[in-house]
Amino acid sequence: MTLLSAPPRVITVGVGLLEESLAAQAVPTTPVSWRPPLPGTAEALVKVLADPRRQAANELAVRRLTSARPYLTRVLRASEVLDEGTFLHAGPPIEWERASGPMRGALIGAMLLEGLAGDERDAERELAAGALALRPCHEHATVGPMAGVVSPSMWLFEVRDDEHGGTAYCSLNEGLGKVLRYGAYGPEVLERLRWMDETLGPALAATLERTGPIDLRSLMAQALQMGDELHNRNRAATSLLLRELAPAVVEAAPADAAQVLRFINGNDHFFLNAGMAAAKVSTDAARDIRGSSLVVAMARNGTDFGVQVSGLGGRWFTGPAGVPDGLYLGTYGPEDANPDIGDSTITETSGLGGFAMAASPAIVRFVGGEVADAVRATRAMYEITLAEHPAYQIPGLGFRGTPVGIDVTLVARTGVLPVVNTGIAGRVAGTGQVGAGLVKPPVEAFTSALLALADAVSDPL
Repeated sequence: MTLLSAPPRVITVGVGLLEESLAAQAVPTTPVSWRPPLPGTAEALVKVLADPRRQAANELAVRRLTSARPYLTRVLRASEVLDEGTFLHAGPPIEWERASGPMRGALIGAMLLEGLAGDERDAERELAAGALALRPCHEHATVGPMAGVVSPSMWLFEVRDDEHGGTAYCSLNEGLGKVLRYGAYGPEVLERLRWMDETLGPALAATLERTGPIDLRSLMAQALQMGDELHNRNRAATSLLLRELAPAVVEAAPADAAQVLRFINGNDHFFLNAGMAAAKVSTDAARDIRGSSLVVAMARNGTDFGVQVSGLGGRWFTGPAGVPDGLYLGTYGPEDANPDIGDSTITETSGLGGFAMAASPAIVRFVGGEVADAVRATRAMYEITLAEHPAYQIPGLGFRGTPVGIDVTLVARTGVLPVVNTGIAGRVAGTGQVGAGLVKPPVEAFTSALLALADAVSDPL
């Protein structure tokens, strides 16, 4: 009887035109934001959401991810952790034949650096003939920005998770512009890499022996509150790390201290690689939990964009990498851009980068857009994540934790894709960086992961 005697209550769902028409007639409404699931996912969603393991599995995965305590412990040569005859690269597995320009350029540069080829053509012939094993960084507890190529003589940050015991690695950051990770391999690139090999790496290795482990989680939490989002803006984090390292650098490598400190101070992205390893070791803590729909890796190789899911082991689910939309350097434009590339989306996977842009309004000057766009991007990510990070907080949102724990079921239900901010590599090998911007991951990477989860619901393994 209440329905007959009380004023009508109208709930609008879907098309905004319905709400607008009622409002024009002074009818109060309660709008509900709803979208149909991504095409072709409805049946799989029902099956995965009904999986009795899922809730507990996701709670455990999120708990492990957010409780990780990454510490920078050592700087060491890649040869200590790499198999002989192996080069690592960013993103899902790829062969030379399908490799993009910047990936090919970085591999050529690494061949020249290692003395495995006399010139560019010789390197190309060797790589095309399969002279080296090319393996994804992620499959060796490693991450690499952009092309992400790691060869034996390079130095790596080692980051250990003090809570769960995992270890992850990442190369040292070269700076911006014409650098190996963007596919450049000219004389100036190789000269810098040789200096890093002979001077920077040994100096940092000796420095870490003096400082002992450095708490990266604490440092990253501070940097977020100082305006970084820890993917494309690392100025605060680099400054904080430099404060930790500087006295020990002077003591450990007095002859080279000025060069080393000047290099770090002049490279606002120096912290990025340590932060990536911290993110990798954190997301790895959430791997291999049966029934979990949590994304534990997003990565790109310049051709494919791939994701891995906790409950599906090391399987990659891929779609074509998109070209970022952003700001370009000098006379470069979209026609010069390679599709998205790099393992640095591990930052977004761990609740940083594009997910934390509301903490970093200055980032819009690097990737384009307005400050309000950065805030909207972060707010949207709460729709597809399972938690808020207890340590990584955003002052502008009342110290709310960053959105963390991408759930493929939430991506499918809402149609909202992860926000990724990124550098842009030139599509021609040897070009280097041409800009920076935002990119959308391919929908099919997430839908195919969801379908695989649905197939695995009845799998006893």
